[in-house]
Formats: sequence, C-alpha cells, structure tokens
Amino acid sequence: MGLRFSKYEGLGNDFVVVDAAEEITPDEAIRICDRNLGVGADGVLSVGADPASMTVLNADGSVAEMCGNGLRCVVWHLVRTGVLPMGETVDLTTDAGPHRGQVLQLYDGASKDNDDATAWVEIAMRPATLEAEAIPCKRALRDDNLLGLHWTTVGMGNPHAVTFDPIETDARLALGPQLQTDPMFPAGVNVGFAQMAAGHIDLNVLERGAGWTRACGTGACAAAVAAVETGRAERGTDLTIRLPGGALTVRVDAPGAPIVMRGPARHVFDGTYVRASRESTGSP
Repeated sequence: MGLRFSKYEGLGNDFVVVDAAEEITPDEAIRICDRNLGVGADGVLSVGADPASMTVLNADGSVAEMCGNGLRCVVWHLVRTGVLPMGETVDLTTDAGPHRGQVLQLYDGASKDNDDATAWVEIAMRPATLEAEAIPCKRALRDDNLLGLHWTTVGMGNPHAVTFDPIETDARLALGPQLQTDPMFPAGVNVGFAQMAAGHIDLNVLERGAGWTRACGTGACAAAVAAVETGRAERGTDLTIRLPGGALTVRVDAPGAPIVMRGPARHVFDGTYVRASRESTGSP
C-alpha cells in the first residue's frame, strides 16, 4: 500500500512527484497534500517518462491544466533519475499542450547526484493567448475595469487576470477570491496583483486550487505578458518577476512565440506514503 514519491519545490511552490502509472484520485491528492496529516504540498504531479508527461492535481483535488513551477521540478526530476541527460531538452506533454524544458546548470557546482542540489531550469512555455474563448473568459480584458480595478486577461494554458493597480494588502485579500469566482470566468481564474518597480515586477498570486502561493510560474508569465501588452515593459527582454518565494526570469518575444521562463527547482526528499485503505473516523 506504499506510494513512492519525491518532494520538490520551486521558489517555495512545493509538489509531490509520483509515477504516472500510479492512479491518484482527487481525494487521495487532498490527503497527500495535507500539511498536518499528509506529506504536505501545493499539488501532486504525475510524471511519465516515455513519452515525458505531467498531469497536475491541486491541493484541493481539482485538476490544473498547467503548472510552470511544477514543470521545472519535473524536468529536474527526469535528469536526477537518469531519464534525461543533463543539458538535453525534453518535450513534456501536459493538459495545456507540449512544453519544452532543459536543465541549464546546477547551483554552486553541485553534481546531479547531490540530493540537495538546486537546478536552474528553462521552460519554453506555450504561447500566451489574449482571446476570450481560449483563456476562457466571457470577454477579454486589456487594462479594462472590473470590480473597480484595471485587469488584463491572459491564457497560459490556464486562465489568469493581472492588475497593475496599486492596492493595499487587506483589499487584495478580499478582491482576489471575489474575482476568482466571478461569473466572468467560467473555469475560475488565477489572480495576479503586480507592481512595476525599478528593474523588476513584484507579484502576488491567488492560485486556483492552492490559494495564495509563494510562487506561480504561469502567473509570472502572465504578468510579463500583461506588462508587455499594456506598454509597461519591452518585448524580447528578460523581465525579473519577484514573488514571495523568490524571483523568476521571463522573456516575452513576438506574438505567438513561446514564453521563456527560467528559475530554480530543488529536490527536497524521497519517501513512501502509506495509502489509506479506509477513511479514518478519528476513533478506533
């Protein structure tokens, strides 16, 4: 009844990685991700090796089409476990289409055999979409007013809404959940609160199925796209996106080109999760 897993994190966005041959139900994903009673994670990533693939179950059991930080962790996992040679690119199948990844280097001259090695990983994310039907949303926004703020909607294989309006923390905490469940977004939406600063973009993301997160890779890409599309940043330049867990580098090239994201991925530990044969009732 043991489920072998590996724990990874990217900027504090943490995941339990399991073999795709294991069938993980939404209820089991909830138990695995429970930080008191399970392993603890923002999501469960089911990874296939041949062909390379990734599917995502959020901490609340819902399915996520994509996860940028998770993709970096999966690419590093494939290298660490000997499936992918160091430096070689891999095309990963996801529910949001194919994405290409590569471990560029390891931090501090570490070997891939070091259990605590951190990898610097590049992902060629799918091209962004601004089309309402593809995001999906009822109407596409580009610095348009909704709930008293200016929002730009971006599809990164999953839906995002980004605002650059200055907003206090308390108001952000209230507005994030309100927008996330607004009828404007039939599949919900990841909500990004961004601020332009000297040399970088500060970003906080309320993520579907995971809540306020230390880092969101697709959210960072969406914020970079929104900044470029609204004239706040230049196309074809490396943009530093600072999240609570650390920084990612994102480049937005020509429309229709992949969004390039670079950032760290770290192996935390391996283990075996004892799968429940029945639900615990809290009493013998």
